[in-house]
Amino acid sequence: MKADAPGSLAARVIAWFEQHGRRDLPWQHPRTPYRVWLSEIMLQQTQVQTVVPYFIAFTERFPSLPGLAAADIDAVLHLWSGLGYYSRARNLHRAARLVVEQHEGELPDSVEALEALPGIGRSTAAAIVAQAWDRPAAILDGNVKRVLARYHAEPGWPGDSTVLRRLWTLAEAHLPTTRACDYTQAMMDLGATVCTRSRPACPACPLSEDCSARASDSQTRYPGSRPRRALPERQTTFLILIDDHNRLLLERRPPAGIWGGLWCFPELGGDDALADRLHSLGCCDPASAGETAPFTHTFTHFRLHISPQLLRVSHRTTSVKDDAHLLWYSANDSTRIGLPAPVARLLRKLQQDRLI
Repeated sequence: MKADAPGSLAARVIAWFEQHGRRDLPWQHPRTPYRVWLSEIMLQQTQVQTVVPYFIAFTERFPSLPGLAAADIDAVLHLWSGLGYYSRARNLHRAARLVVEQHEGELPDSVEALEALPGIGRSTAAAIVAQAWDRPAAILDGNVKRVLARYHAEPGWPGDSTVLRRLWTLAEAHLPTTRACDYTQAMMDLGATVCTRSRPACPACPLSEDCSARASDSQTRYPGSRPRRALPERQTTFLILIDDHNRLLLERRPPAGIWGGLWCFPELGGDDALADRLHSLGCCDPASAGETAPFTHTFTHFRLHISPQLLRVSHRTTSVKDDAHLLWYSANDSTRIGLPAPVARLLRKLQQDRLI
């Protein structure tokens, strides 16, 4: 069946969208290429309700792509703090600068050119083309994978390359030649609000009559789950170093890896000697500054058990001043820097407990 034919999957989903779709999302008003791109990056692995306040704050600070490109990475990471997956923010910033350098500040309007930019994969590029320029391009985000896997009873975990190829074939087959913007938004909305992961609202679904998973009462089997494996456990100690002015020492993380480019408390590895680590940071004369409880932060691929160690220290100002990766920071400072969620959480706790 042609995707544009009456009664096709696309036609039914678009008709449903006209009555039930989300039309008041902030990136839809106005729907510019820059705002669409930013929203699609923020929505990677993150739900709409979480993204909305970040998107509003981000676009208030950086209303245009050239403005983002000209910004300091710290200002970008500050606005991203708490949203997670910080490589998205670093790639967004890099991509903005490349667009200014290579495309005169205008986001390119083809899937191929968009995929050449950092942080933009096949589905994200297609979503930008469809949403920003209303041109047909098949998308396959998590919501669309779920809708198509259930509708066709397509077995297997979408993270498997063979399963993913089959889902891409289906996504291409159902793509309409018109109303690409409405169709892509409709498929995302359908997966997010009706064909949900654990409690699909099948009676409200425009595809329920011929959905293969519903016909066999097996909706929750699709898509297949990731093979289970135990999350690795890691340990670290956060050195919370407080000087005579109640400032805390922060260290910028390397650009790659977890919390890349963000400001974090210095860490003490299991084999590190405290005295040597303090010396490398330009600190001396440590004394206990109180206690705060250890806690666990869970990432996608591992759990990190964090033990904070609070110390009052003296410091050699010149040593820190000359190191661009170190910063004495006041919790009441208006300086906008990027902080990982556990660091921001600890700062709030230290203030509540009047330890700083």
